[in-house]
Amino acid sequence: MKLVQKRFLKGSREFEIADDMVEVRIRKLGKSEKLTVPLAILKPEPVANGPFVEFRSRVNGEPLLTLLPDNPDRDRFGAFVDELERRARAAYAEFTGLRTAARSTGLAANSFEEPPDIGAPGNRPVGKNRKPVRPDSIDSSIRMLRQHLHDEQIGGLLDALQALRADPDNESHLDRLVQAFEELGPRQGAVLTYAPYIGILLSDDPFGF
Repeated sequence: MKLVQKRFLKGSREFEIADDMVEVRIRKLGKSEKLTVPLAILKPEPVANGPFVEFRSRVNGEPLLTLLPDNPDRDRFGAFVDELERRARAAYAEFTGLRTAARSTGLAANSFEEPPDIGAPGNRPVGKNRKPVRPDSIDSSIRMLRQHLHDEQIGGLLDALQALRADPDNESHLDRLVQAFEELGPRQGAVLTYAPYIGILLSDDPFGF
């Protein structure tokens, strides 16, 4: 789903919901910029802030998406915001394991904020039962982590992600990622908020996309 907003002499912003991301393309004065925001890190409730409507981060409350109300018109704006809210809730539920729990128990599950149990390297799915690594999602994770966290605090994790992106089928790189994640300590929550694909990749459910 896509929303294009234009302002006279201010350029345009294009928001597109694609899979588990929102892609933002900003065009202004002959320049263009592209950003990617994972749906799972968005609070699903839009917040009015002056002339704008914002979707904010689950971690620090900072605005990650800024929209102009009723632009290009009320119907298209309302439909996009409703879909963005729905998809943000669904992405976070998928991230925290709610859908997996509901499928296995047949009951509604409760949300939880703790990182998923990634288990020891030897206990993770291997071979055909292991999740396929998605280099594009690793790229997005690296970009978001570098944008919001200090590289020196997560250097080992970034190195492990880059190695896995270069050689996705190498099990040793996944083991290295597990170790780097475990060494983050209290920073694990922030990392998973900005890069939820890491939690998906290292979770125990081999089919939990």
